[in-house]
Amino acid sequence: MFTGIIEHLGTIEMLEIRPEGNNAGGRISIHAPTLAPTVSVSQSVAVNGCCLTVVSVSKRSFGADLSAETIRKTSFGAEPRVLKPGAQVNLEAALTAGKEFGGHIVQGHVDTTGRVTKLEREGDSWWLGVEVPEEFARYVVPQGSITIDGISLTVAKWGQRVAKIAIIPYTYANTNLSMRKIGDAVNLEADILGKYIEQHLAAREKASAVAEAKAGLTVAKLVEQGW
Repeated sequence: MFTGIIEHLGTIEMLEIRPEGNNAGGRISIHAPTLAPTVSVSQSVAVNGCCLTVVSVSKRSFGADLSAETIRKTSFGAEPRVLKPGAQVNLEAALTAGKEFGGHIVQGHVDTTGRVTKLEREGDSWWLGVEVPEEFARYVVPQGSITIDGISLTVAKWGQRVAKIAIIPYTYANTNLSMRKIGDAVNLEADILGKYIEQHLAAREKASAVAEAKAGLTVAKLVEQGW
C-alpha cells in the first residue's frame, strides 16, 4: 500500500520488454541512489504508480521483474515509448506503520493508461489535463482523488473524459511531471473505495434479482398488478 506522495525520483538504467509469446514479460533496472540503500529484495516499490517487487539491489540501483500483464496495462508497454533508458520515474516505498498518510489509499495496481492533453503554466502553478479511457471514466469524481504516474492528485475539473488537475510548484519540481509532453501515456489508478462500492452494489443488485426470481416476484409483475 502507498500514499501517492512521491518521495524519490529515479532514472531508468535498463528496460527489457518482451510483449508477446511464451517469453512475454520484462525486467527493469532503476538508478535511485536515495532509495536503493533503504530497500531490500522482496520489498515493494511503486514505480510511476506501478507496484513492483524488488528482485535485486545495489548501493545505488534496484531491479524488478515485469509481468506480461504489467506491460499490457501500464505505460511500460505503451507506444510511443515514454519509459526507456534515461527517463525519470516517480518512486515511493511501501507505507509503514506510523508513517504520515499525506495522500490517499494507493495500491500500486494500475487500472489503465491515459494520455496527457495539456500541461500549461498558470502563474507559479500548472494545469495538467489527462484523457482517460471510457471504461475508467466512471471512477473520476470532481474534487476526488486520482493517481497519475503514482502521484496522489485531486481532480479540479472533469468533462469529456478529460481530468484537469492543478499542479503546485512543489509537485512539478519533485516529480517527473516536468518531463511530460502532450500525447504521453501515464499510469492511472482509481480510488479503491469507489471500486469497492461499485462491486458491492452490483453484487447486491444481482442477489436481489435472484431472490425475486426464486419467489416468482419481479418488478415487472408488480407493475402489471398495479403496484
